[in-house]
Amino acid sequence: MSDGGEAREVRLLYVGAGEDGVRLDRWFKRRWPHLTHVQIQRLARSGQIRVDGSRAKPEDRVVSGQQIRVPPLPFARPEAEKGELSDRDVAYVKGLVLYEDDEVLALNKPAGLAVQGGTKTSKHVDRLLSAFGSGLDRPRLVHRLDRDTSGVLILGKTPDAAARLSGAFAKRKAEKTYWAIVSGNVKPPQGVIALSLIKKGVNDRELVVPAEPHEIGAEAAETEYVTLGRAAHRAAWMALRPHTGRTHQLRAHMLAIGHPILGDPKYANAESAELSGGLKLLLHARRISLPHPSAGRLILEAPVSPEFKAGMERFGFDAGEADPEPFEGRGQGRRR
Repeated sequence: MSDGGEAREVRLLYVGAGEDGVRLDRWFKRRWPHLTHVQIQRLARSGQIRVDGSRAKPEDRVVSGQQIRVPPLPFARPEAEKGELSDRDVAYVKGLVLYEDDEVLALNKPAGLAVQGGTKTSKHVDRLLSAFGSGLDRPRLVHRLDRDTSGVLILGKTPDAAARLSGAFAKRKAEKTYWAIVSGNVKPPQGVIALSLIKKGVNDRELVVPAEPHEIGAEAAETEYVTLGRAAHRAAWMALRPHTGRTHQLRAHMLAIGHPILGDPKYANAESAELSGGLKLLLHARRISLPHPSAGRLILEAPVSPEFKAGMERFGFDAGEADPEPFEGRGQGRRR
């Protein structure tokens, strides 16, 4: 079977060392980008996808050396990906490029652009990647950013590069630095938030909330933080470093300690809602440092987005005053 899914036989493939800890559905998406999440879920639920001979769920994480049963897959539509993009879409996504070499592509993802599609999302990064090639030449997502979070997004340009980059994230060798502006002043001004998180229905929406470590469905989560600046007692400019990669981790953790990120309509309290008037989510993936797939270390930085710049101007913060490596040499305090 080619990367486009053209053969119709069952295949048995093995999980590579650089893919340890990757979700099963994402393992499939990296090899056959034309597959939708619905198609992968359907194949898994019907038992056609198996891991070491057993049924598996799309959200299960694979382990290096495991054998994956790959059933006959749906065909990719001929030239579907490239043909659906207008010249304007191609120019748009190529204008987002921060860095590119033979193995790595980095985009400056704008706020409001989803990384992957959904029921009501037709324009997203995953679709726009067709501008860079198809099949084996199509870049692959190796991590995610929330729709309203701006900043550095890393992609692998070959299957091997994507596997190595994914492994760096899974094994916590990628150091991510986010900037956020939050309500109030965090005390102590630097430390680590170690709070397990769980998805729960709250009123009419699903939220990620703190959980007891032993609670069924809870996932350990840890966020390191450093205060970069303060606007009296109203707001603080923070550097946040997630040591784990849970959904909405930074937003949920900051709300949990009483200092929600401004401009966030979902993870907010009364004080932050009042202070956020007119602002979008003030969360920006400023910097990523990680091993390059071939050699050395790659350090990439995204310029401040218009949304984040608006927040900095409102509270009098200056991006030029920030330490580019605020976590270097700092002892880790701990908050629970």
